[in-house]
Amino acid sequence: MTKKTPETLRSARWFAPDDLRSSGHRSRIMQMGYSPEEFMGKPVIGIINTWSDINPCHAHFKQRVDDVKRGILQAGGFPIELPAISLSESAVKPTTMMYRNLLAIEAEELIRMHPIDGAVLMGGCDKTTPGLLLGATSAAVPCIFIPAGPMLRGNYKGQVLGSGSDAWKYWDERRAGNITDEQWTGIEFGIARSHGTCMTMGTASTMMAIAESIGMTLPGASSIPAADANHIRMCANAGRRIVDMVWDDLTPDKIQTRDAFENAIAVAMAMGCSTNAVIHLIAMARRAGQQIGLEDFDRISRIVPVIANIRPSGEKYLMEDFFYAGGLPALMNRIRDKLHLDCMTVNGQTIGRNIEGAEVYNDDVIRTPDNALYQEGALAVLKGNIAPGGCVMKPSACEKRFYKHTGPALVFDDYPSMKEAVERDDLDVTADTVMILRNAGPRGGPGMPEWGMLPIPKKLVKQGVRDMLRMSDARMSGTSYGACILHVAPEAYLGGPFALVKTGDMISVDIAERSIHLNVSDEELARRQAAWQAPPPRFERGYGWMFSQHIRQANEGCDFDFLQTDFGAAVKEPDIF
Repeated sequence: MTKKTPETLRSARWFAPDDLRSSGHRSRIMQMGYSPEEFMGKPVIGIINTWSDINPCHAHFKQRVDDVKRGILQAGGFPIELPAISLSESAVKPTTMMYRNLLAIEAEELIRMHPIDGAVLMGGCDKTTPGLLLGATSAAVPCIFIPAGPMLRGNYKGQVLGSGSDAWKYWDERRAGNITDEQWTGIEFGIARSHGTCMTMGTASTMMAIAESIGMTLPGASSIPAADANHIRMCANAGRRIVDMVWDDLTPDKIQTRDAFENAIAVAMAMGCSTNAVIHLIAMARRAGQQIGLEDFDRISRIVPVIANIRPSGEKYLMEDFFYAGGLPALMNRIRDKLHLDCMTVNGQTIGRNIEGAEVYNDDVIRTPDNALYQEGALAVLKGNIAPGGCVMKPSACEKRFYKHTGPALVFDDYPSMKEAVERDDLDVTADTVMILRNAGPRGGPGMPEWGMLPIPKKLVKQGVRDMLRMSDARMSGTSYGACILHVAPEAYLGGPFALVKTGDMISVDIAERSIHLNVSDEELARRQAAWQAPPPRFERGYGWMFSQHIRQANEGCDFDFLQTDFGAAVKEPDIF
C-alpha cells in the first residue's frame, strides 16, 4: 500500500508552498489561535457534523464531536468541524428524501473546497447516512462513518414500545376507540426516551448497518446504542483511525466494491431491513461506480433468510436487545457463507477478519438460519404491467394471506383525499380491496414522501382488520409494517401504467412468482394512456425545480442525474492561485 507523506497530503496544496496565497492560508489558521506545528504537515480531518437543535436523533453529536476531535489529536491529525444540513426525519417537510441529495452535494463540496485530507461523517437519521456517504464517495478522500446509534427502548407502564412501529399500531387502536387521550399522551412520553435514532429496524438502523457491512464504519459501530458509553469510545476510535487511513491513502474506492454492496444487500435481508434500503443502496453503489439494481436485491433475497428478530419484521425485540445479543458482527458471522469475506474495511482488515469469532449471546434475538423468522430475505421485488420498472414489498412484515392475492382497486390521486376518505364509515371498501395512492413518487410527491403505509380505513379497523394490500409510488417508513407495495416505477406523475388504474380494476399479486398484474387488456390501457393528461408542475423555481428536473426514478436510486459517475468526467482538484 502506498503511504502518504506530509508533502503529498492534499492539504499541503493550501499550506506548504512559499507564496503569498499559502501565506494567507496559514495566517488565517493562526488567526484562530493555532500554531504552525499544530497543522503544518499533519492530516487535516474534516468532521462533517449533521447535529442541529431540531434533530433528536443527533442531539448527542454536539458532545460526540469533541470525542472525535480528541481521537484525531491523539493520532497526530488536525480536526476541523464542518456543520452540514441536518435532516430530521420527524420535522422536515414535505420529506427528507427531497434533501438527501442536497446533503450529498454539501458533503462533497465541503470536502473538495477545503484543505481536507480525510473526513469523519457523523450521521444516522434516515437520509443522513446515504447522503453523507454519497457525497464523501464522490469527493474520493479517505473517510469513515460514525453512526448515531439507536435510542433506548421505549416504555409505557412497563410495556416495551418500539418507535414508529408501535405508533402506527396504537394509533389504529385509538381510531378504533380502544385508547383514551390520556393513554395516548403517556405513549407519546414513553416511546422516545433518549437521544438516538429509531430503535426498531427502521431506515436509520438499516442504513447504519449497511454502512458497516459495506466496510465504512468500525466493526460493531452500527449496533451501539446512542446513550451507551461504548458510543463515546467508538467516536474517539474513529477519530484516531481516520488519521491512519489518510497516511495509508485508504480511499472509498478501495472499500466500496461490487462485492461490498452485495454484502450490504445480504446483511439488509437478514436484518429484516427497511424498504428504503433499496433506493439508497442503488444510489450509493452507482456513485461508487458499481451497477447494482433491483435484480440484485431479488436474487440475494431468495437465498438469505431473516434472522434478526427485531420489530417490525421480528416479534418483540429492539436494537438495544440486538446490541446485547452480539450486534451486527454476530449476525454477519451467522451468514458468513453468504458474504464476500475478503472485502476491505476502514479499519484496514477484511470483513472476514472483523467478524471472525463474533458470538451470538441470545439465539432468539439473532436466530440461526435454520430457525429463521422468514426463509427468504425481508424484501421482494415485483414486476408486471402496472410496474414495468419494478416495485418493492416487505413480505416478512405482512400477513401471509397477501402472499398471493387478487382484489379490486380503490384509487386515490392525492394524499388529502385519501386521508379524508379512510375516516368515512360509508367508504366502499373490504379487507380484500387493494388501496392505491399515486402521484406520490420522486417528482409527484414531491420527493417521494413516506406515505406508502396507507392507513387502514376506519370502517375496517372497527371490524378488527389490521392489514390489507396497499400500493403506492411513494415510500414508507422502515418502522412501518403491513402488506404495502411501494416504489412503483415509473411513477404515476410521469404517466406510467400506474397512472391508468381505475377504481374497481382487479389487481393480482403473487410474491412467489414476483409478479404484480393489472387485469385490464392492453387495448383498454392504450385508450386510457391516450386520454391521460400530465399534471401541472410541482415547482417553477428554486431547489424544488432543480430537484424535479434532475431526479431519477426509484429503481435507479433517486439520485440526481448530474451527480452520477456516468454523467461526466470526475471533478478535478480546485485551482489555488
